[in-house]
Amino acid sequence: MTSRSSAHHIIIRDLKTIDDLSQLRAVEKEVWGMADDDALPLTLAIALKASGNIFVGAFDGASGKDKMVGFAFGFLAREHGETTLHSHMLAVLDPYRHLDLGARLKHAQRERAMAMGVHEMTWTYDPLQSRNAHFNFFKLGVVSDTYKANFYGPETSSMLHQNGTDRLWVRWILNSKRVRNRLTGKSNARGEALDALKLLAPLVRFDPSGKPARAGLAESLARQRVSIEIPSDILEVERVDMGLAREWREATRWAFDEAVKAGFFVAEFCRSIRGQQGPGAYLLQRGTVSEVGSEL
Repeated sequence: MTSRSSAHHIIIRDLKTIDDLSQLRAVEKEVWGMADDDALPLTLAIALKASGNIFVGAFDGASGKDKMVGFAFGFLAREHGETTLHSHMLAVLDPYRHLDLGARLKHAQRERAMAMGVHEMTWTYDPLQSRNAHFNFFKLGVVSDTYKANFYGPETSSMLHQNGTDRLWVRWILNSKRVRNRLTGKSNARGEALDALKLLAPLVRFDPSGKPARAGLAESLARQRVSIEIPSDILEVERVDMGLAREWREATRWAFDEAVKAGFFVAEFCRSIRGQQGPGAYLLQRGTVSEVGSEL
């Protein structure tokens, strides 16, 4: 593992050259185990960069070389009548993941998007990945009102895409009060979410056997808030029992789909709700994402 002192040698900067973009492809393949067919083509990356899209990288200069150790790439998009930035990929090499580079790369994307007059960023991630859920909701302050089943198809060549490719489509309202509070550490979101979760019967619950247990749909969706629990480490579940991992995929897909259809959006995530190794839980509330975006 790279020491924390190495963070002083890492800079975040825009990608500028074909060599930079070639390094991006190498990092992508290493992090996700992608085959060539699924990796970002170099010619497409060059065209996207030249046409004004945002590519930022984390570079380790400790050895005297400009070695890419992480990157974030987003392209301009149109949603609900506005120009947004869709952050398609973020990756950090394993020895550098303890240095908070993911947050630094996201902050860099936010700064560049706002400088372009863009007010919202979107991206997708696997909702069964509790570590990513914590990062996205707790640290960055995203919200979500869209669940996409098998977004990239039933599977890809990546070792991380063997249990379907369901995704939450998250929205980062870049200059909302919610986001500003998360980035400056002024939010008590975890405490508030934990208090709310104690009062809720989960729509999907982690039962003592480790299996997902579904609650009654009508009773759960009659409330103003609902919760959905997930395992603390779905990758370990997949390694030990892929059948059980698929049960979790099916149960949580059902829960997110039904809650979103009923007018809920995903507002928070708590990584552990029953001790250090306990399951995580999403908190969903009735309302719209636009209410979050209207905060001053």
